[in-house]
Amino acid sequence: MKIFGREPALIVGATGSVLTVLAALKTPGIDAGAAAAITAFLSAVIIALTTRPWAPALFTGVIAAGAALVAEYGLAVPDGVTGAISASVLALFALLGVRPQVDPPIGPDGTARSTTSTSTTAAA
Repeated sequence: MKIFGREPALIVGATGSVLTVLAALKTPGIDAGAAAAITAFLSAVIIALTTRPWAPALFTGVIAAGAALVAEYGLAVPDGVTGAISASVLALFALLGVRPQVDPPIGPDGTARSTTSTSTTAAA
């Protein structure tokens, strides 16, 4: 998957480079910690959105990176809140996102399915 016609790694690298320059120039609101937090959050979001099939753990990584980002700007998010949001995301994925990507090991007729078959949802 490309973003603006470019590979996601290129977008993350370019953004990180620009933020590093802004931090070096002492731009208000952007220091080295903020540049790192923004780059980490952007990386987590891009990885989570471009990986198929979707992995719920990637989105909990986005939540953790987002908590680090807001903490960099002075808003401390308690670990319990971050954990509760992560648990909610995992539950949401269990209900909506992961189930269509998983084939049961036993077919409707009660026979075992082959583990070597490929799923059509993984290629989409």
